[in-house]
Amino acid sequence: MAMDVESVADELYGLRPSEFTALRERRAAEARTAGDRALADRVKALRRPTAAAWASNLLVRARPDDARSLVALGEALRRAHRDLDGARLRELGRQQHVLVAALAREAQRLTAEAGERIRDSARGQVEATLHAALADPEAAGEWLAGRLSRALDAPVGFAALGDGGGSAARHLSVVRTAPGSGGAEEGDRPEHGGRRSDGAAGAGTKPAHPGARERPEAERPGAAERRREEERRARMRLEEERRTEAAAARREAAAREDEVRHAADALEGAEQRAHEADVRVAELTARLREAQARGEAARLAVQQARLRVREAQRAARGAARRAREAVTRLEGRPAARPGR
Repeated sequence: MAMDVESVADELYGLRPSEFTALRERRAAEARTAGDRALADRVKALRRPTAAAWASNLLVRARPDDARSLVALGEALRRAHRDLDGARLRELGRQQHVLVAALAREAQRLTAEAGERIRDSARGQVEATLHAALADPEAAGEWLAGRLSRALDAPVGFAALGDGGGSAARHLSVVRTAPGSGGAEEGDRPEHGGRRSDGAAGAGTKPAHPGARERPEAERPGAAERRREEERRARMRLEEERRTEAAAARREAAAREDEVRHAADALEGAEQRAHEADVRVAELTARLREAQARGEAARLAVQQARLRVREAQRAARGAARRAREAVTRLEGRPAARPGR
């Protein structure tokens, strides 16, 4: 079966972080053996996921329907944000809060089932990833692919809409009264000092002189036009704020990504050196065992040689004694008498 970087990435990012590096090295070696050095380099470049990234990948792989529900909620939130629909934003914000918390808990539970429970700090990074997927379609696509090597950064402005509607209310304060309603309650438009956006005086304000009357109904279209212009300007301000916040978030994310990349490179180098040290220790341990075995054999040979020497010495002493006895017997025999 032909190997490609997509299939290898799918395989690797479904593993626990502790299993990632060994299999990546094996797949890269297989690609080099097959003569595909470019593939080997691309596989080698795949970064081991952090604990939070692994938990996020595990969540989207194990709960794809819930993941798609979160992304759909993000689309609805962005649409309500563009339409400046405060009531809808508040309702969706409550849904966002409940769904993000539930999915973060599920991710933590799934990692515990897999044998590597993540810490609360990593769970916070999982929540940040979920907020990023809610706010940004591109981030949602990265998360749904299930191949994150690091957690995504939550957006600076958009994710704040999940606070129960408070942020939405601040952004939408100039358009809380529906067109044609005749005005707003006091305090609904702090930007205009308590005045209605159509320029009419508040309910408690006296006319300029006793004969002054409220403008006739025919003059209302001009007020509606001014109200639409105010809404347009408010929308432009919001869009500018979002662009500024997004640019700042991207810069911060890029800086953090560089930091994470450097840290990952350093960690990978340390792991490689540790692996090489383990291999060296194993080799030296094997050599030491061989040397100990040879030493034990040599000591046994020495002991056996000493036994043989002692046996030879005893045999030599016995032979010498028997020789002396033979000489003694020979010397002690009486000489033969002449003539007999």
